[in-house]
Amino acid sequence: MAERISAEQFAALPEVADWHAADDHARARFRTGSFAAGVELVAAIGALADAANHHPDVLLTYPEVTVTLTTHDAGGLTVRDADLARQISRAARERSIPAA
Repeated sequence: MAERISAEQFAALPEVADWHAADDHARARFRTGSFAAGVELVAAIGALADAANHHPDVLLTYPEVTVTLTTHDAGGLTVRDADLARQISRAARERSIPAA
């Protein structure tokens, strides 16, 4: 099991500026601009999550995607969440989708 980190520790990690950490989770919103772009981002997030065996909550709406990360078996945030957060942010940037 991964060691839990605080919201402050999460926020201090590199390349997680898109994410807002609080208590036991981190959340980011990405402004997709269209439903189709949102679906594409969600598919990319799904592939990244499966590869990491770490699965976020993802909400697809028009015109944004909201992603919430937490490590359930640790009861809060861990470095696994930060690692996946960086990958998700990178996938959004590759698609020219800004964080909200």
